[in-house]
Parts: sequence; C-alpha cells; structure tokens
Amino acid sequence: MHYRSHLKILLLIVVLYDFASAQSFGFGCLGFVGGYGGFTYQNYNAAGLNEYIRFFNQLENTQKPVDEFSYATGYRVGLNLFRATFQSGIILTAKGSYQSLDKTNKGAVGVSQEDENYSLDLDLKNWAIGFDVGWEFTKILSWKIVDGSLNINNITLTETTNQPGQSFINKYKSESSTIGYSVGTGIIFAIIKDYLSIEGTAGYTYLSVENIYDDEGVPFLNPPSVSDQPNVENNFIESGGFTALIQLNVGFPL
Repeated sequence: MHYRSHLKILLLIVVLYDFASAQSFGFGCLGFVGGYGGFTYQNYNAAGLNEYIRFFNQLENTQKPVDEFSYATGYRVGLNLFRATFQSGIILTAKGSYQSLDKTNKGAVGVSQEDENYSLDLDLKNWAIGFDVGWEFTKILSWKIVDGSLNINNITLTETTNQPGQSFINKYKSESSTIGYSVGTGIIFAIIKDYLSIEGTAGYTYLSVENIYDDEGVPFLNPPSVSDQPNVENNFIESGGFTALIQLNVGFPL
C-alpha cells in the first residue's frame, strides 16, 4: 500500500513536469509582469449628434459651420493579467485596459464673429477586460489571431459658446455606463524577446448611445422645453466602426 502511494506521487510529479514543460505561464505579455500603452483611432456613426449639427448649422448664423463627427483619437493603457504559451506556438492572454478618445469640432456663430467661438467636444472613455489568442510562428513575429474585449463606456459632450465678455458651457453625459465590445486581429513584432515588442491591431468596436443628459436630467437630443429643434429619431451614437491600435508592450520579470 505504501509502495502504491509513492508510485502515485511519482506519476503526479511526472504529469506536472510535462504540463509545465508544454507551456510557460506569466503575469504579463512579455514577462511575469507586463504593461502596454499606445495610440488608438476609432470610427463611429454619430447619427443623432450629426443630425443636430446639420440643424444647428442651418438655424444659426454660422460663418463657419461645425463639422460632423465620425472618428476620435486618443490613447490606451493596460495590463496583461495572464499569459500561457504552448509548445505548438499558441498563446493565450487575459488583459484589462483603460482608453480615452477625444474629438473637438469648432465653428463660428454670429454676424460679427470671425473667429471660432463655438465648439462641441466629444469625449469617449472606457474600461475593458478581454482576451486574445495568438500564434508565435517565429521568434520575432506573432499573429494575434483574435483579440476580443468587453467595454464599459462613458460618453461626455461639452458644448461651449464664447461671446464678448462671457462664455456658456453645457456638459452632457451618458445616463449610465454603456456596454460594448471590440473584436480584431493583429501582429506582434518582438524587439527584445520577452521584454519589448510593438503590436498593431485592427478590428471593429460596437458602440451605441441612445441619448446624453445634463446634470438636471435634461436630454441633449429632443429636450422637452425647446420647441425649435427637430425631432431626432436616431440614437446619439448609432453604432461603432473600424478601430486601429498601435502599442508598445514592456515586460518586467519578477
């Protein structure tokens, strides 16, 4: 009986050794601890907001019309929480990130105004948790086959009008955190294997925001107290679109 117990322990050690040899585990993309940061470009269909802008340009005496919104740029920073690399070259990663995107469009309002005195600043922030599945087909290049994440979005629009001697600022926010998702694919180029790499990702981000509200709960689109605005049927942001990201990955061994 004692001999059988020792045999089971020996078999367990062999199995664990084979499993550990088949893959490498780490907290991070390139080492035991890894972080990343980079530049993000995102398209979106702001159908309701753009309908409001078209009406605004016609209604107001705009010497310079306000451009419509279709994209935003910004940054993303994050931490790779877990990574397992298998002998076959398949790489599994779990990660979290924070992203901030911004786009400001300006116009000139008023008969005597020559300078830009009206602006709409659209700010899109999100927290995300996700995963990716990759394949390390050389020691330098890896293909990120699929990259997916679940995003919690917060949208803010700041409307500013500057007039001689005074300024009017109205701020609107999404009513609650809006859930979206991203899916994409990309390439990882290793500069210093396991420590430093450049990564590029392209894909699609889903985003939809029905309306936004000021601090008193008044909606930006179709406010009940304003009669000279059109009845906007589209969502403030109807859908997302193409997303591109280029980032630097840095790993620190424990």
